[in-house]
Amino acid sequence: MAVEADRPVPPKGGTPVLNVAVDAARSPDGAGGIRRNARLFAVCTAACQTVQRRGHFAEPAQPFPMIRVSLSAGGSVKNREPWVSAFRRDIRSSVRGRATVLTVVVSAVILALALFGAGVVLRGWFSDQNEDLTERTVEATVHAIDRGEWRNPIPVGTDEASMIQVVRPDGRVLAASEELQARPALVVPGGNALINRKVCTHSGVRCMWVYGVRVRDSVYGQDAMVLAASPLPLLTTGWVLSLILAGLWAAVLTLIGWWTWRAIGLALEPVDRIRKEVVEIGKGDLSRRVPVPPTGGHLQRLAEAFNETLAQREEANTRERRFVSDASHDLRNPIAGIQTRLEVALEEPEDYQWRPMVREALNDLQRLSAIVHDLLELSRLDSRAPMPMKQIDLAELARREIARRMPGVAIVPRLESGVIVQANPVRLSRVLNNLLNNAERHADTRIDVLVAREDGQARLEVLDDGSGIPPDARERVFERFSRLAESKKRDPQGTGLGLPIAREIAEIYGGSLTIQDSRKGARFVLLLPLYREPSGDEAR
Repeated sequence: MAVEADRPVPPKGGTPVLNVAVDAARSPDGAGGIRRNARLFAVCTAACQTVQRRGHFAEPAQPFPMIRVSLSAGGSVKNREPWVSAFRRDIRSSVRGRATVLTVVVSAVILALALFGAGVVLRGWFSDQNEDLTERTVEATVHAIDRGEWRNPIPVGTDEASMIQVVRPDGRVLAASEELQARPALVVPGGNALINRKVCTHSGVRCMWVYGVRVRDSVYGQDAMVLAASPLPLLTTGWVLSLILAGLWAAVLTLIGWWTWRAIGLALEPVDRIRKEVVEIGKGDLSRRVPVPPTGGHLQRLAEAFNETLAQREEANTRERRFVSDASHDLRNPIAGIQTRLEVALEEPEDYQWRPMVREALNDLQRLSAIVHDLLELSRLDSRAPMPMKQIDLAELARREIARRMPGVAIVPRLESGVIVQANPVRLSRVLNNLLNNAERHADTRIDVLVAREDGQARLEVLDDGSGIPPDARERVFERFSRLAESKKRDPQGTGLGLPIAREIAEIYGGSLTIQDSRKGARFVLLLPLYREPSGDEAR
């Protein structure tokens, strides 16, 4: 962490101000760690003391009641953290780094064991090959000596070692092949009857496999030993092979580490893109979506689930804004009307007939209460608050609600019994009442109510014989607070929320509410899924 302080600059009021800059780029915890550091004040105090010691203050003991402390997460270019340190921190703290280190460590152990075994096998194979060659050469030479042949230089046959010697036990050379003429003995036999080992020069660079057999009685005298040697490849020399295997081990580990780091980086690149997009979404734009990687695995499903959650959150946010807008829009008029009437009443003389004005204010309060009730119901519907459900016979529900209504426009029911749906009875009764209220406002002489089955669904129709709804306005009537001119004329106190509430309830229970064609009047059609008895497997 770097702390820098400027010379104190007294402001216009004369109070000295000390500007202290704390560079978080050289702090292992970054700016967030500095903010969490309880010793930050002590650090700043130490900075002040340092500046004082360097002579920046005219008076070392001068107090500074105003101290400005600035935190820098990035630091200056010259003090920025070296990339090596950043890489080390990334290795220690990130999943990518830990996975790479773990992979390299495990690979290092396995590769070391594999290369060690390969070195042992390689050395053994070369030793076996040279041992067989020298053994064959000694056998052929011994057979020639047994036949009484005396030659110097000793001839070398096909597929035989090129270095052959016949030596005394004290190391004196009696005969040798052409390659070893005038050379000392490969091995001083001493009292050994058999020699079969690797022999190297003092530097260890040149090694050979020597095989020898003692011949008791031959043309070379008593206890002569026949030696044959074959040079081992330089590769089998201890330090050379070890150096090659070590280099191969390091190269393979480097390749494994690089490839693991790169592969995990490519695999986590979609995660980084998602993270960046989430940061942007967190700034308030819920219409954005995270990129979905076409991997077909867990990451793609995670991104899709996240986008679904964002869509739900955006929808909830939109409903909330719409609710606030709707409430402020429709509550303003009755509240303003009540306020105006009360203000006017206060200005009238004491003998003023105030009853009509109070009656009008009461009407406004009743409309205000109806709006608040409908808004609360919409709020519950928007939040999808669960309510208890039961099996409901639509025909029975329609008969009961029709019987409860006040005498007025004639209602003609055509109800098919046994049409069962699963829903909340209070909410379903509200749908039917909203449709009947709307039909009564616009009907001339009659309202038809139909309950029937249709293509595996329950169908409820409410048809009036009024003027009907134009096709281009059939969706607009389901918008909140939307009212057609005729509706405002027939019912000025209406809220414009009855039909939107009815459609919301229908959609909650997997159905729909639409306006369909009819010869006369408006024809509202409610479709709901029929209730099915659960099978034995589903019940279990």
